[in-house]
Amino acid sequence: MQTVLYARVSTADQTIAHQRKQAEASGFKIDAVVADDGVSGVSTVLADRAQGRRLFDMLRAGDVLVVRWVDRLGRNYADVTETIREFMRRGVIIRTVINGLTFDGATTDPMQQAVRDALIAFMAATAQAQAEATKEAQRAGIDHAKGRDDAYLGRKPSYTRAQLDDVITGLDRGDAVAAIAKATGLSRQTVYRVRDDRSEAEAALARWAA
Repeated sequence: MQTVLYARVSTADQTIAHQRKQAEASGFKIDAVVADDGVSGVSTVLADRAQGRRLFDMLRAGDVLVVRWVDRLGRNYADVTETIREFMRRGVIIRTVINGLTFDGATTDPMQQAVRDALIAFMAATAQAQAEATKEAQRAGIDHAKGRDDAYLGRKPSYTRAQLDDVITGLDRGDAVAAIAKATGLSRQTVYRVRDDRSEAEAALARWAA
């Protein structure tokens, strides 16, 4: 049996190494890393990604697939739910770094199956909803930035694109501000500012071309 980390990064300031570090810090002993770099989870399903396809070939019954969160598998509801179910049918166990969730097909109890399947559906739907909300906030932020005087950049953001995405993901999950600040390395004040005005947070990145 092996434990495989699947990492996906879609922007320049996200890193595969960071996702592995998070997994290992959470207690996972990673045997192999499979990663797609610069790939969108919205427009490209797992099976169509160069490295994502490898997972279907290499994972066997009893293996553990680790992902930072289900959005690394994808941000499309239908794709994510079917991907997780396909791995479970093959006897693969899926575990997430964030929230410490485990999905497997071992249980035969119908109530436990119902709870598991409902959680999978909820997580997949949340991943897609977050992607759509982030995209809308980005559009609003860019429009807001364009409406400002080009000579005025304002204060340079204290966060990167990856950190902002992590903050938004945490807020959408209902995580506490203190927990988000600790996980991202940002101050609570920064997290509060993002929470209170996501469009301006996006606009600041757009103005500074971050």
